[in-house]
Amino acid sequence: MMTRQQKAKLRKHKHYSLPEAGTSPGLIYIGPEALDPVIKLYRYNQDVYEVKELASLEGLKLLLKDKSFNYWVEVKGFKSKSMFELLATELGVNKLVLEDITRTYQRPKLEEYDNYDFAVSRMLYIDENDDLDNIQVSFLLTETALLTFQEGYGDCLDPIRNRLKAGKGNIRTGGSSYLMYALMDIIIDKYFEILGKWGEELDAIEDRLFEKPDRKVMYDTQMVKRNLIGIRRVLWPERDKLNDIIRSDSPRITEQTKMYIKDAYDHCVQIIDIVESLKEISITNMDMYLSIISNRMNEVMKVLTVISSIFIPLTFIVGVYGMNFSREDPVTGKVMPLNMPELYQEHGYVYVLLVMLLIAVLQIVFFWRKGWFK
Repeated sequence: MMTRQQKAKLRKHKHYSLPEAGTSPGLIYIGPEALDPVIKLYRYNQDVYEVKELASLEGLKLLLKDKSFNYWVEVKGFKSKSMFELLATELGVNKLVLEDITRTYQRPKLEEYDNYDFAVSRMLYIDENDDLDNIQVSFLLTETALLTFQEGYGDCLDPIRNRLKAGKGNIRTGGSSYLMYALMDIIIDKYFEILGKWGEELDAIEDRLFEKPDRKVMYDTQMVKRNLIGIRRVLWPERDKLNDIIRSDSPRITEQTKMYIKDAYDHCVQIIDIVESLKEISITNMDMYLSIISNRMNEVMKVLTVISSIFIPLTFIVGVYGMNFSREDPVTGKVMPLNMPELYQEHGYVYVLLVMLLIAVLQIVFFWRKGWFK
């Protein structure tokens, strides 16, 4: 399992792993953060189940020659260019397909070739650090074998391995195409779990909006919304890919598998509807948060307006009587009739305070009757 630091480096590097303009197509890309390959061979039929770890893919064609068995070759980690070159020599895999496998930013798709079918899925799951992993899973389907490729060690495919080991249902008898369906189906089912978690987060955010909204509400909602946009970019091509499988004429995809793929297609459409609903909820939460903040601001502005309205006339009175234009010149004794007669009025200070108090009380009564204090 990759550590959080390794995954952070890998995600950072992916942004710059696009091929340069003008480079030759079909180049195998091995990134600097690629992991050492771990290869497992599952050999099974209705009665037999064996698991063996391989050092390399050399001699793979001989390992898959017994057609009384079905095979699952699981490859994790890409730090071996020779491993992919062996796929070209052993199974005749096109170099463009090898490039798509190693350039792990592909959208879900299905491509049919003479001797094999190539498909891509995006595996999303929440790891032990509560981070969302978006990993490309590539499928090479032959008549009796399924090869899967992913760049990391962690995945959500253990239930399929357990079913394969137990031998229950059609997992051992349905052929390689059924195994491919089972893997794609569990990848899609994991979307339900992720969306359920995000739905609960949005409900909790909505409760926080009613109780005590803060700035973190906006950040949490935006994070969920961003994840929803990311999963939406995966779902639409995933739906198209499943539809292509249903309509495919490939002899390696059985009619039984196509019947089950229709069920996975319905799940995919349902997930798209859930994503759109959650996206609307996230937008509503954002709008509600902004409305609450706006209402709070209005309440604050109303309080400040009331306080300002009360103190403006009081400040005016204080300002007028603070000018100190005396009615009589204290030196010459000359009377200036247009200056303040109240400056030396007996008890003038008390009278002014009473007038100011009366004005404040009248304003408070007026604002109260207007409903500003409700």
